[in-house]
Amino acid sequence: MADNFDLISDFKPTGDQPLAIEKLAAGIKRGLKHQTLLGVTGSGKTFSMANVVQQIQRPTLVMAHNKTLAAQLASEFKEFFPNNAVEYFVSYYDYYQPEAYIPRTDTYIEKDTLVNEDIERLRHSAMQSLLTRRDVLVVASVSCIYGLGDPEEYGQNSVSLRVGEVYKRDKILRRLTDIYYERNDYDLSAGKFRVRGDTLEVHPSSQEIVVRISFWGDELERITEVDPLTGEVLADRESVEIYPARYFVTSRAKLDAALHDIAAELEEQVALFEQQDKLLEAQRLRQRTQYDLEMLSETGSCAGVENYSRHLSRREAGSTPWTLLDYFPDDFVCFVDESHMTIPQVRGMYNGDRARKEVLVEFGFRLPSAMDNRPLMFHEYEERLGQVLYVSATPGPYEYTVSRVTDAEPEAASVFSVPDWERRLEAPSTNGAGDGTVRVHGAEQLIRPTGLLDPEIEVKPTRGQIDDLMEQIAQRTARGERVLVTTLTKRMAEDLADFLREANVKVHYLHSEVDTLERVEILRDLRLGVYDVVVGINLLREGLDLPEVSLVAILDADKEGYLRSNSSLIQTIGRAARHVDGHVIMYADQLTVSMRRAIDETYRRRAKQQAYNEAHGVTPIGIRKAIRDITERVRAVARAHEEEAHVTRAADLPKDELYRLIKDIETQMKEAARALEFERAALLRDQVIELRRTLAVEEPDRIVPREFVRPTKKAAGSRR
Repeated sequence: MADNFDLISDFKPTGDQPLAIEKLAAGIKRGLKHQTLLGVTGSGKTFSMANVVQQIQRPTLVMAHNKTLAAQLASEFKEFFPNNAVEYFVSYYDYYQPEAYIPRTDTYIEKDTLVNEDIERLRHSAMQSLLTRRDVLVVASVSCIYGLGDPEEYGQNSVSLRVGEVYKRDKILRRLTDIYYERNDYDLSAGKFRVRGDTLEVHPSSQEIVVRISFWGDELERITEVDPLTGEVLADRESVEIYPARYFVTSRAKLDAALHDIAAELEEQVALFEQQDKLLEAQRLRQRTQYDLEMLSETGSCAGVENYSRHLSRREAGSTPWTLLDYFPDDFVCFVDESHMTIPQVRGMYNGDRARKEVLVEFGFRLPSAMDNRPLMFHEYEERLGQVLYVSATPGPYEYTVSRVTDAEPEAASVFSVPDWERRLEAPSTNGAGDGTVRVHGAEQLIRPTGLLDPEIEVKPTRGQIDDLMEQIAQRTARGERVLVTTLTKRMAEDLADFLREANVKVHYLHSEVDTLERVEILRDLRLGVYDVVVGINLLREGLDLPEVSLVAILDADKEGYLRSNSSLIQTIGRAARHVDGHVIMYADQLTVSMRRAIDETYRRRAKQQAYNEAHGVTPIGIRKAIRDITERVRAVARAHEEEAHVTRAADLPKDELYRLIKDIETQMKEAARALEFERAALLRDQVIELRRTLAVEEPDRIVPREFVRPTKKAAGSRR
C-alpha cells in the first residue's frame, strides 16, 4: 500500500499549466479556503488537478455534477494514480422512483429502485479507503451530500481477523450477522458468507473477491483471496478486516432505544392528527409505523429504514445527517469540477427533497423525523468543506465571490484578475485592481498544449440570417469542415434542419427528445461526414469533443435568458475552439450584456493565447483525433443499439420474453460497469427503464413479477 500519491504520466505540464499548478498548490499550503481555476476547454484541467494532488499529498474529493462526467474523471485519475486509492462514489440506483403522495388525485407512489450492485461495491470501497488510508482520491457526484451511516459506527463494527490468533468460530458468525452479512451456503454474492466444515468464506461488500478463512480447531490457520467464479486462490493474507455490508450500522442497545423513541413520536403525531380531526391520517400513520417497528425489532431493518435514520443514529431533531464528507479527515481538499453547474445543483437538492417529504408527513405516510433523512443544506455543505478549488471554463458569481481577494489581504502570487462585470462600466473595482477587474485567489489556465486560440466572433443581423448561414455552411463543407447551429427551441431546430435538408445540406437535429444512443450516433456521423451540420439547443454546450467543427452559428443570440447567458454563450463558443480556423457567428439585432461579456472574455483569452504563442514560437496545430476514438465508444454499445429495436417492439412481445430480455440487458449493464465502461452501462440502464415501464402495464391474465412493476396506486385508506 502506498503512503503517498504517486503521479505517473508520460506528459509534462506545458503552457501555463506549470504556473497554475504552482499557484494552486501554494494557495493550499498557505491555508486559502477558496480558490478558482479558470481553465478553457482543452487546456488539460484534469492533469493540472492531478499535479496539485501530487504536490499537496492530502486526501482529495473531486465533485462532478453527473455520473458520466464523474466516470470520465475517475478513469483519468486512475491512470494518473495507478498505485493509489482512486474511488468512485455516485448514486447506486440504476432506477429511482422516490416515495411521494399527490393529494390532488389521492395517489400514493411507493419508493421503487433498481440498485446497481457494482456501484454499491464501489461506494463501500470508497468509505473503507477513507477510514484506512490517506492516499485516497474520491470522484463523487452530488450524491455525496446525502445521508450515510455514522463513520465511527461503520469503522468500529468491522471484524478483524489475523492468522495464528484463536477465535470462536460461532462468535465470528454472530459478528458477521450483526453487521448485516447473510449466511447463504449456495449463492455467495456480495454481503454474504457460507460455512463448509472448518472453512468460512466471506464475500466483502466492497470487493470482487471472496475471502476464505480456514480454521484448525479454534486457531485461524490461513486467510486467502479466492476468485468467486473459478475458486482459484489469488493470494495469501496475514490479516483481513471485514466492514459492514450496509451503510447504517446500529448496535442492539441503540436499536432498542430507537424503537422506544419511534414509538413515542408515533403516539405524539397520532394524538396531533386526532386533535385536528384527521382520523384517516392517524390510522394510516399508526398502521404503517407499527409494521415498520415490528420489522426493525425482528430483523434490524425494514423497507424505508432510512426514514428512521435520525433515531437509529441517535441524533437530535433537526441535526445534520452524516454524509461521505464526514468520512474524510479534517485536512482534505475538494475540487468542484464544472463548478458553474455543480454548485447550483448542490444548492437545489435540499428544497426539492423537503417539499416532497412535507406532503408525506402532512398526510400520515411518514413521521416528522423522516425529514431529517435529507441531503445537506448549502450552508452545511460549505461548513463541511475544508479547502476548495472551483474548476470551470466559466466560473459563476459564487466562485468569484468566495475566492475574491479582500482589500486587507497583501499581494500574493496565487492571484489572478478577471473582469468585474457588475461594476466595470459604472466604476473601477475597489479591491485594488483599479482597472475594472477583480482579483481572485487561484489561477488561469488559458494556453492549450496545441497552441489553439479561442475562436474569432462575428455579430451579424438577423435579417437574411438563413441565407447567410447557408453560404457559410457551403464554404465550410467545401473544405471538409463541420458546422454546429444552436437554436432556442426544439421546434426551431427541427424546422431549420428540414429546411436545410431540402436545400441538399446533409443535416440532422439534436435535442433532448432524441434517444441517447441515437445522439451518440449523430455525433459520430457528423465526424465521419455523414452529416455536415447538426442543429441543436443546449446539448451543444458542454462535453462535445468535435475537432472537425470550424463554425458555430448562434441564432437569436440577443434573446437574454439561460440559453443565452454569458456563461452559456462562452461554453457554446468553446465548441469551435478545437479547430485551427474556429469561427463563431452570432445572429442578433442588438448587443446584449451577456453577448458583450462573452465576446470580451473570449477576446481577452484569445489575446493572452496569441501573446504566448508569439513569445514561445508556437504554431497552432489542429487536433487530428482519430474517428475511432468516438466510434469505439459507439461500437462498445453496438449490441445495445441493436437491442433498441426490442424496446420499440416491446409491446408486441409476450411478458415472459420481455422479462428474459430485461434480465439479459441487466447482465450486460453490470458487465459494462464492472469494466468501468460507464457510458455503455448508462445506455443499457436507460433501455431497462423503458422495458420496465412497458411491464408496468399488466395483462389481466398474467402476473408480472413485483420487482418489475412501477407501483403507482391509490393510497392505503383512501376516502374514495
